[in-house]
Amino acid sequence: MKKFLATTALSVSLAFGAAGGANALSDVNWDMQSTYASTLTQLGSMGKVLTDRLSSMSGGKINIKFQEPGAIVPALEAFDAVASGAVQAAWSTPGYWTGKDTSLALFSAVPFGPAAGEYYSWIKFGGGKELFDEIYHGYGIHSVICGVIAPEASGWFRKEINSIDDMKGLKMRFFGLGAKVMQKIGVSTQLLAGGDIFPALELGTIDATEFSMPAIDLKLGFYQVAKHYYFPGWHQQSTLFELMINLDEWNGLDDEARSAIEAACEANVAYGLAEGEAIQFGALKELQAKGVTIHTWPQEILDTLNGKWLEVVEEEKAANPNFAKVWASLSAFRADYKLWKDLGYLK
Repeated sequence: MKKFLATTALSVSLAFGAAGGANALSDVNWDMQSTYASTLTQLGSMGKVLTDRLSSMSGGKINIKFQEPGAIVPALEAFDAVASGAVQAAWSTPGYWTGKDTSLALFSAVPFGPAAGEYYSWIKFGGGKELFDEIYHGYGIHSVICGVIAPEASGWFRKEINSIDDMKGLKMRFFGLGAKVMQKIGVSTQLLAGGDIFPALELGTIDATEFSMPAIDLKLGFYQVAKHYYFPGWHQQSTLFELMINLDEWNGLDDEARSAIEAACEANVAYGLAEGEAIQFGALKELQAKGVTIHTWPQEILDTLNGKWLEVVEEEKAANPNFAKVWASLSAFRADYKLWKDLGYLK
């Protein structure tokens, strides 16, 4: 991975030279409000890797300061801050902004959706990026997909769950489109930023939570309160992250700076995927040693959840033309991709 990133940096540096030397690159001095703490494995640390890499690649000309959650605005207010120009950039995931446009969730994590390779290929070569730009530009934001992580777990529970009925009436932190599915089976959901989850779980404000992968959940200490940990993460088989940039700021960059940001984000995708796959098994072993019971959902529960998800899709398509358009694009790509997936990969 280090060799890959170094090669990317060298390629960008050579491109700068071909364009007329380092002086061809404009100085960039931005604040980047993060929705995740820099100390949070992958979710925050990938943002730090990005800013460090951009500074190195550009010889210090692209200086983007990572701002911890709440340093400029609260984590979940980053969208409005970037759109208004109050802050030039933000590190986040599009799924946080479903209150603005539910279609943005389809660029973050899709229930029963694609794994990372298929997902990213739709973004880059299947029409996803063009739709992403169209929707975000309407809000005065340019966003670049800038990271991806492996599948998540689907939840921490205080008591063992043996049926859908066992989840009815629970209060649960849940993210993105998966939350709408959980609501359909009788779960009361709310979206909390990462740093707010453990106190809510400990105090009983919520009964259960999902957040991320084992290596990340371990660090946040959920095992201290809930001992039943469920897989697979049907709601997030892969999750995309983004560098949000005020559209006027993006348009004001020269071609070299824009190319550098895009190249650094592509490198960050590879970095995040490789790191995420490498750190989960150690975390799972540690969680088991701490008394956590790891469960896999029975097929009948997964089938029920998938059925509810398809209901959510139809409701969102009817309510939001953007959602319908993005869903049509993703679905068409996945149908074509299945021809290759079924032939090229072991079952």
